[in-house]
Formats: sequence, C-alpha cells, structure tokens
Amino acid sequence: MTKVIVTMEIMPENVENNLDSIEQKAKSKIEAKEGIINSVNREEVAFGLKKIIIKFSVDEEKGSPDPVAEELEKEKDIASAQITMVSRALG
Repeated sequence: MTKVIVTMEIMPENVENNLDSIEQKAKSKIEAKEGIINSVNREEVAFGLKKIIIKFSVDEEKGSPDPVAEELEKEKDIASAQITMVSRALG
C-alpha cells in the first residue's frame, strides 16, 4: 500500500468564522476517507484573516483527495478548500 502526503489549504469566508469549527469539519471529512492527520497550522493571510493548512496521509488506492476539498467548499463558512500538494511517501 502506497501512501500519499496531501497538503490542503482552507480559507474561511471571513475573520469572524470559527477556525476551530472549520478545522474540526475538515478533520472529520479526512478521517472519514481513512486519512491520517499529520499536522494542522494556521497562517496569517491579511487583516486578521487566517487560513488553515492541513497535512495528512492517505492510501493512494483510496483515490484522489479532491472530493474532501470539494465537500468542504460546500460548507457555508468556508470560502475555499484547495489541495496544494500531493506527493508519495517514501519508506
């Protein structure tokens, strides 16, 4: 089983959205696809707006991680969710 490491960036609709809630939604959707969360960071974008950056691993045979981002973008408090990097895990 080959694992892939995925980096996903999630941008909230505005600064007033609860980042903890958004992060929990993302974690739930990733874990539902049998993904394993490696790290979660928040990065300042501008004017108090922060994006959430999640790195996770998933079995390559489970298919593309894109459906996770697509599901998150349907949430009312999320402006965008994008897969920014996918690479194979070594070892």
